[in-house]
Amino acid sequence: MFYSLTGKIVYSDITSVAVECNGIAFSVTTSVNTLRKLGNIGDIATVYTYLAVREDGVELFGFYDNEELQYFKMLISVSGVGPKAAVAILSVLTPEVLALSITAGDVKSITKAQGVGPKIAQRIVIELKEKVSKLVPSKISTGKISVATAVLSGGNSDEAVNALMALGYSHSEAAHAVASLDASLSVEELIKQALRNLSRR
Repeated sequence: MFYSLTGKIVYSDITSVAVECNGIAFSVTTSVNTLRKLGNIGDIATVYTYLAVREDGVELFGFYDNEELQYFKMLISVSGVGPKAAVAILSVLTPEVLALSITAGDVKSITKAQGVGPKIAQRIVIELKEKVSKLVPSKISTGKISVATAVLSGGNSDEAVNALMALGYSHSEAAHAVASLDASLSVEELIKQALRNLSRR
């Protein structure tokens, strides 16, 4: 029904934003990641939307770009994952990091989302792994995904990821940072360059 809304931001809080279009303000539930990018009250913004229709009413969800919307739709296709849980996941993981989490089987990162337990996170990984391989975010090359997956099988990359995790980074963050590097580098050099990548974010 709604593809997107473009208008002036007239209200926002930690879970939603109101966009005024031709004198009508639409309240849109969204993720923290989208709220960070949209701008401030008075700015013109576009949100890509999904209308959730339930027995107790309707709710409009919106995202900064189509990539985040696509991941929202994939998440709610998983049994037991409702729109609120999907938004919670996308609030703590960008589509890019979520793709790596699913590909690498990193259940722990997904459980960082409020209300998402290990069983649901495991189901997300199992049900979406194949879909994610067909809907790779534009910022992640297929090579990076392959390297991130290979990290699980051992070698210098695996040691570098473990070292980064010991420094407090999540598995997804560490795998993402190491995935962009030459796997033939020494463990020390991988860690050094990965830390450089992480510090730029």
